[in-house]
Amino acid sequence: MAEDEFATSGLSPTSAFLLMAVFEKEGISQKELGEMLHLQPSTVTRLIEKLVIKGLITSRVEGRLSLIFATDKGKAMDETINECWNNLRKRYSELLGEKEGDDLSLHLYKVSDQLENIE
Repeated sequence: MAEDEFATSGLSPTSAFLLMAVFEKEGISQKELGEMLHLQPSTVTRLIEKLVIKGLITSRVEGRLSLIFATDKGKAMDETINECWNNLRKRYSELLGEKEGDDLSLHLYKVSDQLENIE
């Protein structure tokens, strides 16, 4: 379902989530993105390369860190990405029921938050 909903944006759900993380923290390190998304460094590198090619982000090396910034074109995707997430939420709420859909969203948010706090 997520792939279907994000097809209109030209992004995969994971790429959209990465871009949203960059919106939240301009200059986020590639390492932080990997930790946040729970992805291997090589996977993050591939995602970043694809988004750079699309002109949505830029990458700048400072010392040993690779810092990621959204371009104006990338920032312009914010509304589209949010619309895709909302459409996905509506879609699974229609299948599960609104309360169950909301419960699922809340549960996924809590699990994600717990995973981010594991050291």
